[in-house]
Amino acid sequence: MRNNYTNTRTMLLNLDKTFKPFSGTELPFESFIFSGGEPHIKIRPDVDTNQPITVTHRLNSFNDVGLLLVAVDALRRMHVDKINLFIPYFPAARQDRVMVKGEPLTVKVYAELINALQLSKVTVFDAHSEVTPALLNNCEAVSNHRFIQQVLKITGNDCLLISPDGGALKKIYKVSEYLGGIQVVECSKSRDVTTGKLKGFKVYADDLQGKDCLIVDDICDGGGTFIGLAEELKKKNCGAIYLAVSHGIFSQGFEKFSPAFKRIFTTDSFQNIENEYVTQLKIADGLLS
Repeated sequence: MRNNYTNTRTMLLNLDKTFKPFSGTELPFESFIFSGGEPHIKIRPDVDTNQPITVTHRLNSFNDVGLLLVAVDALRRMHVDKINLFIPYFPAARQDRVMVKGEPLTVKVYAELINALQLSKVTVFDAHSEVTPALLNNCEAVSNHRFIQQVLKITGNDCLLISPDGGALKKIYKVSEYLGGIQVVECSKSRDVTTGKLKGFKVYADDLQGKDCLIVDDICDGGGTFIGLAEELKKKNCGAIYLAVSHGIFSQGFEKFSPAFKRIFTTDSFQNIENEYVTQLKIADGLLS
């Protein structure tokens, strides 16, 4: 995909002021939370409404979603005709199916809120599954291909690509094809749908012959999947193990990863990270090209 957000005619409304994925002219604004908990925004009023405006945000909470909703409403009231949206990490993308009775289809809830804004284009980065772009109107999903390509420039192209489970297989083979056919090692795990606990990690290779391994996935939350998988890879005679995840939540910190991984790679799609153990690649540095 060629990034078309850097068009000089496009104004940018970066609702997270620490996240600037595109170059261009930024639209000044002020935002705050009322004492009752409601997000509010004041956008500079002298906007050229003939120009398209791209809104960017990292939606990590319902307050973030609320700020997006009121920002788009403010732009509409300023008679802005064309509004695009870039949200690299789509919230609740993992809740894309109902596993047990009584659960919501949360990704659909978020998608319907955004669809109600009637945006010209919605772009997400490395969607968790095909469900998210299917639910979003006018959606463009950008792959993780360039991200993994840049990671391999650091680790070396002789790494094996490790698919952590069956759900990641389709995407990782597309990455392999993009990179010229790097070897993929398939793995699997099982999960108790009522408790969420992981078990039964398997690596479908007899001997990895000391080769370095790069586990590739879209999201890392607590990291249990990857730590369990790393233990199995070591039993199969692997070399150094690296982890590359597009969206780094890391809800339990990084200390637990150090025995298993030589290095972790992620992007700034979810948060800004400063940790000597982590290499964070910025989306602005060509990951969407």
